[in-house]
Amino acid sequence: MATLTASHFVSRTSHVNGTQGSSGSETKSLAQIGLRSQRATHNGLRRLSARTIVGRSKGYKSENGKGLASGAIVCRSGMNLVFVGCEVGPWSKTGGLGDVLGGLPPAMAARGHRVMSVSPRYDQYKDAWDTCVLVEIQVGDRIETVRFFHCYKRGVDRVFVDHPWFLEKVWGKTGSKIYGPRAGVDYIDNQMRFSLFCQAVLEAPRILNLNSNKYFSGPYGEDVVFIANDWHTALLPCYLKSMYQSSGIYRNAKVVFCIHNIAYQGRFAFSDFASLNLPDRFKGSFDFMDGYKKPVKGRKINWMKAAILESDRVVTVSPYYAQELVSGEAKGVELDKTIRKATITGIVNGMDVQEWNPSTDKYVGIHYNAATVMDAKPLLKEALQAEVGLPVDRNIPLIGFIGRLEEQKGSDILAAAIPKFIDQDVQIVVLVNT
Repeated sequence: MATLTASHFVSRTSHVNGTQGSSGSETKSLAQIGLRSQRATHNGLRRLSARTIVGRSKGYKSENGKGLASGAIVCRSGMNLVFVGCEVGPWSKTGGLGDVLGGLPPAMAARGHRVMSVSPRYDQYKDAWDTCVLVEIQVGDRIETVRFFHCYKRGVDRVFVDHPWFLEKVWGKTGSKIYGPRAGVDYIDNQMRFSLFCQAVLEAPRILNLNSNKYFSGPYGEDVVFIANDWHTALLPCYLKSMYQSSGIYRNAKVVFCIHNIAYQGRFAFSDFASLNLPDRFKGSFDFMDGYKKPVKGRKINWMKAAILESDRVVTVSPYYAQELVSGEAKGVELDKTIRKATITGIVNGMDVQEWNPSTDKYVGIHYNAATVMDAKPLLKEALQAEVGLPVDRNIPLIGFIGRLEEQKGSDILAAAIPKFIDQDVQIVVLVNT
């Protein structure tokens, strides 16, 4: 689920069975997947984003059995939305996931929903205060205590899970050490870290008495939609079912699982399933075979596969990516059949127009708007050229690339293309996160 502005929702959908496209009816909105609504700050009319639904050929039906009218989903009362991720900008961010968790929750809060985000506390965030709420959680055969920190920003309750597995490993390095000590190397206890995190997330809406919002107060309660992002949050729907709903708690809660990067799935040795403290009935959802020797050869568990099968809805960051994920084993990274079975919805990327506003951006030396852009950008171009040591010339073409040096980001294409144009009158600036 990409960062969306609250005012830019465009309705346009298509249903795809496998890779064959066909027209179909609208899918259900979050409000239609079983949530009892709560009183909202105001009534709102919400349009669906441009998206593609990939999977089963049968169209979704509304509660009265009829297809939904194109472009109009009425959301007359607010919902309790809990966004879950291991990054949340600006507090922690290694890539686009942090941008999503930073920008999308405020956009949904602006629509009248009560919104929380939950992420690990990797650092001593100066604006997040200790709630003094502690919870004991079983991780493997250990009992760990976590506490929650909180701040309220842009209409969103920002909740941070505090535990040494996060803070002591990452402190001061939230742009690089979230998942491992260095690029390409994972912490060996990541399964335990993220198992702890997922269980803590499920406690937060029930036990945190949050009163920063003048329209909403008290705990969020049990009627919530969890929006879980990427494999680190994949255990959430499993714990929700096994630890809570089996005991009559969170009966109406739902989970939407969002795939940002299919290449990272959380594959571990099959014997590790026992350490997750899940009933054996979930083994089938985790069971996975591939042809690789890492982390072990042969049978494995796959966290993302389990999340796809156990969540109520599966979404991804664009309509094209949704089609790509079911197009075959290569682009679906061996989960294409699982995704096709579950059905996936691609939601078009959006932008946080407050964060990325050139008229107010604190990182832009010269502010501009639609009326002054043509005057400002040549000056900004010259400033960039001077800063990086290139000849200052506003007329020379300047090519910029921002991204990680990975094939997924097209860095291999860029490397192959540079020799073909570098001897021409052109400049190139590459900003990478290794």
